[in-house]
Amino acid sequence: MCSLYSYMMIAWIIMSFIPNLRHSRVGVWLGRLVDPYFAIFRRFIPPFGGIDFSPMVAFFVFIILKSIVFSQILPLALHFY
Repeated sequence: MCSLYSYMMIAWIIMSFIPNLRHSRVGVWLGRLVDPYFAIFRRFIPPFGGIDFSPMVAFFVFIILKSIVFSQILPLALHFY
């Protein structure tokens, strides 16, 4: 499930570079799913030179948190089960 969300974020980031692609049905659908997470980072990271870096930062934070959860927390939780 986390990998699917990662791919969705990558698709949304790529779509942001292609004009009008984010306004397609797929783009609107992806935006509804990933924009709430990206919005957290947009509050703290302003656009720089007209480029919004917050989705890229959000993606890397997601990957780091995913690796921490799956490598540290999940095995510990399964150990007590």
